[in-house]
Amino acid sequence: MGRGISGLLTAYHTFFVAVLIFLAVMVVLCLIRAIIGPRVADRIVSVNMMGTMVMVIIGILALLLEEGYLADICLIYAMISFLAVIVLTKVYMGVYLEKKEEEEKKHGGA
Repeated sequence: MGRGISGLLTAYHTFFVAVLIFLAVMVVLCLIRAIIGPRVADRIVSVNMMGTMVMVIIGILALLLEEGYLADICLIYAMISFLAVIVLTKVYMGVYLEKKEEEEKKHGGA
């Protein structure tokens, strides 16, 4: 009990490393979900979740390494991840609407 601040810092370091390992495993599981699907919506959600977990990993590394610039990188990554999910959703909706129009033409002409 007499270890004081150094014991607390060691406990925080151990906790941060454990959380980083857990998040790395979760990112791999989300990658597997993005690959196997089965639907496009599952893939989009898993890519979004991977982006969120990577942002948390960068934030934890900023605390662990005491590097302030990593917080800026985290914010930039958040914007890029958001835009990537929006673009994926727009592309998916365009493909979906195109297929729907083709099916309507096929069934309407018959």
